[in-house]
Amino acid sequence: MAGVIQLTARRSSLPLLLARLRDRSPGLAAGLLGGVLAAGLGLGSFAVLVMVLWISSPYPDSGPGGALHVAAALWLLAHGVELVRADTLSGVPAPVGVTPLLLLAAPVWLLHRAARDAVDGAEGAPLVSARTAWTGVVLGYLAVAAAVAGYAAGGALRPSWAWAAVSLPAVVAAAAGMGAWTAYGRPRGPVERVLVLLPRGLRRLVLGVEGRERVGVAVRAAGAGAAVLLGGGAFLVAASSVWHLGAARGAFLELTQGWSGRFAVLLLCVVLVPNAAVWGAAYALGPGFALGAGHVVAPLSSDPAPLMPPFPLLAAVPEAGVGGGLNWAAGVVALLAGGVAGAFVARGAVLGGWSWKRAVGVVGLAGLMCAVGFGVLAGMAGGPLGTERLASFGPVGWQVGAAVAVWVVGVGVPVGLVLRGWWGRGAAAAVAGSAVADVPVPLPVSVPAPASGADGEPYDFEREEDGGAP
Repeated sequence: MAGVIQLTARRSSLPLLLARLRDRSPGLAAGLLGGVLAAGLGLGSFAVLVMVLWISSPYPDSGPGGALHVAAALWLLAHGVELVRADTLSGVPAPVGVTPLLLLAAPVWLLHRAARDAVDGAEGAPLVSARTAWTGVVLGYLAVAAAVAGYAAGGALRPSWAWAAVSLPAVVAAAAGMGAWTAYGRPRGPVERVLVLLPRGLRRLVLGVEGRERVGVAVRAAGAGAAVLLGGGAFLVAASSVWHLGAARGAFLELTQGWSGRFAVLLLCVVLVPNAAVWGAAYALGPGFALGAGHVVAPLSSDPAPLMPPFPLLAAVPEAGVGGGLNWAAGVVALLAGGVAGAFVARGAVLGGWSWKRAVGVVGLAGLMCAVGFGVLAGMAGGPLGTERLASFGPVGWQVGAAVAVWVVGVGVPVGLVLRGWWGRGAAAAVAGSAVADVPVPLPVSVPAPASGADGEPYDFEREEDGGAP
């Protein structure tokens, strides 16, 4: 009897403990739920897409379990986790490390939204601590990710545990952190705590009230330069695809015969369009990209691999040999990126009244930001697709980042200084003209004496308005 009473007391106290924990840390509970929900929504969308393709396939290679394993592996690949293909002809496991950047957008957006909602809390309630909400979202998301990785390990595409331990937490932590930071209105405190670690010369450039303004201009300039690079790279890929339209069409028809297979190939091309844009930008910058170990495609010379699988996007690769005028013309994209970044800095220099040295420093800061961001993007856009010849596929991140820094700084500094002098002279002339227009000009007219009545006394205008006699 005593044991039954004790067991009943334990069961009744468990909901009370859970309720007390939820009351003490509502932000953590909401963050955990938000992280689990974000992971579930992303994984569910991948599963639905893969199952639709599996159902529509006339000759499926495996059952629904195999399709779900593929969906789990693709979800991990979207987070930058390298996969390993075990069933190869040679028997040697082959890595698959090219992350479709378009697939990365969905998990990042879901994590950002989950962290932002966890910070906001209930309607009318105060904001939850950013650290608490971020911790909850990250832990909830990673709990689901660990289960998915364990499930995918039993399929044909298995996750690399080293990449899963590094890439997955990094993506989750960064996306959730941006969401929590956005919910608080993007405060400058966390950013300045990181900037304090910079060398003294850079700290003077970026800290303080004027430093915040300079950092804002540098961020906008770097973003504009990166946008020009991505847009220019996409344009180069589109132009080359149109130029090689026959080869692209032949590769598309050669891969599969049924409509479901062609839809799958078309969908794969769509999700790889951002990767192709980054590859095109790397080509315009100079380092180019690799189509296998030892086969680099660059404007000066191209050496594509002789045995490439038929794929529509690969048909846009330039022909082998020394580059000509059309190949060198791709460098216009890099010139435009540096010029646009310099123009943004020049506008900020004119509005802020910076010296030419300060403007050069801001261009250098923008070049550094753009180089780091685009270098990371280039590293994620490439990777291995196998062993030996396919061990290197796509651009090399550090080479692309160094080329971005050279182009943005090398072109942005002269463009920024020239535009700063030109626009500054025009602004000074406009200010001088407006100042002259505002100076009162004395009139050479004498002020008349006050009017007087018939008896010589001053005329009373108020009495006249009242209808009285003067």
